[in-house]
Amino acid sequence: MKKRNLMVVIMATAFLFTGCGQKAGQSKKITVSTFGISTKEMKNDVVSPFEKLDNLDVKTQSGDSAARYTQIAHNPNNSIDVVELSQNNALSGNKKGLFQKINFNKLKNFKTLSHNQQKLAKETNSIPYTVNSMGIIYNSKKVGKITSWDQLWDKKFKGKIAIPDITTTFGPAMLYVASDHAKTDISKDNGKAGLKAMKELKPNVAKTYTQSSDLANMFKNGEIDVAVVGDFAVSMTQNSTPNMEYTVPTSGTYANYDTISIVKNSKNLNNDYKYIDYRLSEKTQTRAASTKSLNNAPVNNNVKLTSKDAKNKTYGDIAKRAKTIDFEYVNSQLKNWITEWNKIMNK
Repeated sequence: MKKRNLMVVIMATAFLFTGCGQKAGQSKKITVSTFGISTKEMKNDVVSPFEKLDNLDVKTQSGDSAARYTQIAHNPNNSIDVVELSQNNALSGNKKGLFQKINFNKLKNFKTLSHNQQKLAKETNSIPYTVNSMGIIYNSKKVGKITSWDQLWDKKFKGKIAIPDITTTFGPAMLYVASDHAKTDISKDNGKAGLKAMKELKPNVAKTYTQSSDLANMFKNGEIDVAVVGDFAVSMTQNSTPNMEYTVPTSGTYANYDTISIVKNSKNLNNDYKYIDYRLSEKTQTRAASTKSLNNAPVNNNVKLTSKDAKNKTYGDIAKRAKTIDFEYVNSQLKNWITEWNKIMNK
């Protein structure tokens, strides 16, 4: 009898702990750290539909990639579950052990990524969900037609250009463009020729910016007529200011992936995987690619865009012209580049 009672107690205890584990796994919460651009569209076209899928409570934290990466790096016990970062920050985060190792078998949409995208994900525990590249946006009524990167150095643009700061997603890409202008491979001289070219460009630069969302006001207020910009900010700028044209020079551009990672101490893994798979789904990728939404170029190979939605993003011919950046190399040089850049551009 005592043995039977003991067995009942053991079984009841086991059931209790199993039940607790199930409840913990069935959490309805998730906190997503994402980019601080087009926050309304992010809420309407990504977050809200995801919440409705499974009656989830999604909290978001937004800001530029570098600042949010620093937040996670300095506070590993933060409340963030999944983080969306630019490729170079994701690479650094994985090296620092800030992310969980991803079980790709839990993501049914992972197979829709290209071989190179899957390879990047496996190397960094950070899954690409969109690819963007850099071009030139300008007020065609004021400056005429721009077709090449070299035109940025034309004296007629004195005090009329905005460029991304070296610390931003496309800051290093701007230095690559400057090295191309100097007809020097950046990896051969560690950016010296590019920095010299930036010094030559300086009289034309009215602003260096860290938030693409600031560009619309700069154009509106007449502070600038030309800007070097990531394609994710093109629609937002064009929608707020008339006569805005965007071009990606035929010589090519530089591409960057935005990625999703699971933060190491996340307590909502089940929802983390749901969110990543949802972000990669054909439906979500198509919706986010709209020019009226986030203007995110899709990575899901099943997505086919209309000519309207394909405009101004890293898709089709532009994707073929986009060159990759070696972020391992960039990160090894970045500290010195920031110092030298600030001496030239921000003094």
